[in-house]
Order: sequence, then C-alpha cells, then structure tokens
Amino acid sequence: MSAAESVHEQAALRLGGQGQRYTPVRRTLVTTLAEAGRPLSIPEILEATGSLPQSSAYRNVTTLIEAGVVRRVTGVDDHGRFELAEELAGHHHHLACAVCGKVEDVVPSPRLERAMDEAARVVAEEQGYQVTGHQFDLVGTCPACREAAATSTMPSARAVRS
Repeated sequence: MSAAESVHEQAALRLGGQGQRYTPVRRTLVTTLAEAGRPLSIPEILEATGSLPQSSAYRNVTTLIEAGVVRRVTGVDDHGRFELAEELAGHHHHLACAVCGKVEDVVPSPRLERAMDEAARVVAEEQGYQVTGHQFDLVGTCPACREAAATSTMPSARAVRS
C-alpha cells in the first residue's frame, strides 16, 4: 500500500469513527494538503483545487479537523493554515515568514529532536508537567521576501535617519 493510499485509508477510518463519510470533496482536500508539503490557507487550498466553493472548503476542513485528519497551524498573520494531522503526515516543525505569512514544513534532524527532547525534559522538570509532545515554530523572513526587500527602491531605515 502506498503512502497516499494509507493516508486516505486513515482519513476514511477517522471520519467513519465520527459517523462521517469520506466524500470526494474531503478526499480532494486531503490530497491537496498531502501534496502541498506545507500548511495551506483556505485561499491557497481553493487555488490548488480549482472549482471548490469557499463555503464547502471551510465546512469540510472543519469536519476533517473534528475527525483528527487535519489540524490548524497558527501562522504570523490572520490566515489560519491547515495540514494533515501529524500521525498522517509525520512529525515536523514549521518556519513562518513574518512578511508574507507563508508557513513551511521542516523535517527535524535527529540532532534537533534530541535537543528538543532535552529541552522538554528540563521544562517538564521545572514546571511539573508531563510533556507528551512538542511543536516548534520558527519565525523569520523567507528567501523571496528577503530578495524583494533587497531589490526594493524604498530607502532603508538607516538612510532615512542620516
């Protein structure tokens, strides 16, 4: 069984457990998110899927969230972004651009995961929590926005102050 078939099988099982059907629209949403390789906003999902009505996208993404197939990812702007649940997509972290809002997946190296596990152990010890997982999001400026800023005709803040 391919990874895509497994994702669709798991989605169908999770929806069925909620008394929901795995409709063609929901399958399209899952396929779109699986193929994107990064969290997508609803406008990005609509652009990728073509003729899906916006209200249908929101309604079905909500159902997929409730069934544990999709999760919402918080970015640095007002747009919610969505991706497959970690159990379906694999463990990863995010890089978010503070300028354009784009969020990208980062597959962690074993070295990063060891450091995160140690940090979680320290926090748990200091705060009395039992840590069961972690999410790690970095905020910065993506290459496209850095390039646009470098080629912009606007004066830099330093030049304005001079």
